[in-house]
Amino acid sequence: MLDVRFINICGVPVSSVNIEQACHAIDEWIRARRKVYICVAPVSTIVDSRSDAGYKKVLEGADMITPDGMPVVWTARLKGDKNIARTYGPDLMLTLCEKGVARGYKHFLYGGTESTCSLLQNVLKQKMPDINIAGQFSPPFREVHVQEDQDVIDRINRSGADILWVGLGSPKQDYWMKEHRERLDVPVIIGVGAAFDFLSGVKRQAPKWMRESGLEWFFRLCCEPGRLWKRYLVGNTRFLYFLIKDMVLPGRMK
Repeated sequence: MLDVRFINICGVPVSSVNIEQACHAIDEWIRARRKVYICVAPVSTIVDSRSDAGYKKVLEGADMITPDGMPVVWTARLKGDKNIARTYGPDLMLTLCEKGVARGYKHFLYGGTESTCSLLQNVLKQKMPDINIAGQFSPPFREVHVQEDQDVIDRINRSGADILWVGLGSPKQDYWMKEHRERLDVPVIIGVGAAFDFLSGVKRQAPKWMRESGLEWFFRLCCEPGRLWKRYLVGNTRFLYFLIKDMVLPGRMK
């Protein structure tokens, strides 16, 4: 069985992967019907885990934590990891869906609004006419830690899905995956944050050059300043503090 290597980024075990390696590992897990859950880790996820011990345990229990943001990738490279590359939620979703057509993967979409899920399903089918979307469900807004109704769990299990895509936003989606993992038969659960909104076209995605140069946060801040100012202005500052502390006092990050 394939093992994924991790590198410590400010106390969070981020997977040393790129898109192709992540897809290869997921393919092996599906073939083995191994129950796993996968988190994506932008800077905000790492910062949030520093003030929430429960969230940190959720991340530590994940089978893969993809390097979702360029600052996370740059930090890993500073630590000597030459293999790692950005493994961004929307890109991972598209790539796995494309590869999955030939392999017969079944996908289930959980999260977003009903209209967003329907738009996303239409976009995926336009790009990949033979994709197998086994089902979708848009949960009502709820607080973290609320257990899903058994009929929804049964619906997902009956779908025979190979991959369950969860788009609730972090940390909510990560707690949901951890807390429902054993109730679900689907082998691979992946939390992809805003991928539902971006791929469906509900929200504008940053241009590729901004995504690759580490400026996506600025684009998103300009689009949603009221909602995201704290995440990026405060969160990015805290990440720099944790990073400097990690470099000055290696091995003491808790």
